[in-house]
Amino acid sequence: MLNRTIFLASQQVAVLIGSAASAVDISRDIAKVAKEVRVTSRSYEVETLGIQPGYDNMWLHPMIEKAHEDGKVTFLDGSSARADIILHCTGYKYHFPFLETNGIVSVDDSRVGPLYKHVFPPLLAPWLSVVGLPWKVAPFPQFEYQSKWIAGALSGRIALPSEEEMMQDVKDFYSQLEASGVPKRYTHNLANSQTGSQPSEEWRKKMYSESSRKRHTRPEAYSDEAGDETLVAQAHKDFAKYPSHR
Repeated sequence: MLNRTIFLASQQVAVLIGSAASAVDISRDIAKVAKEVRVTSRSYEVETLGIQPGYDNMWLHPMIEKAHEDGKVTFLDGSSARADIILHCTGYKYHFPFLETNGIVSVDDSRVGPLYKHVFPPLLAPWLSVVGLPWKVAPFPQFEYQSKWIAGALSGRIALPSEEEMMQDVKDFYSQLEASGVPKRYTHNLANSQTGSQPSEEWRKKMYSESSRKRHTRPEAYSDEAGDETLVAQAHKDFAKYPSHR
């Protein structure tokens, strides 16, 4: 599907509706071949509108106010562009064609479950676990904390609640979402509930801040650049404290 999208956008003016993860990925890919890429967003800082850092053919706009019959698109701030194609970037869907659990774990409207704390299916824990489902999170710290929890459960160092207790926790969580009016498809959205984590080390905070700055200014190259050697050394020193590194 992505290859087809890139082909359709070749030498075209593409307007993308949405600015979250799928829009970011699609805009970066089609910017390599498109004449212009116009990304629209509901939430933005005024100073971020306009041409985007690292590109000479990508702009950020407020949402579309009107699409005209002649192909002209008017945005809420009064600016406009002539669009060849309009892409609705509606996000990603969870799909696990390789996983057969006889219905114990299923996907329903982007809710993967039942999963205790988004990780363990109560009936199959700790032997089956899922890493990285939640979104609108700090991803790599999340992966690390989840992996440590899973390793602890598999080794016997960490005891999970009983199957019944985990399942009740899942049911209570679903009930809280429903009572708060949160759609099922937002089950794994943790934007407003990332609490209880260990405080990040100072080197980790600095790495994250520097990476974010580079990603904004050099989106196509930042991940290939070497990190700060001092911060890397501090990270290795901290990692050496863990039993698995002795």
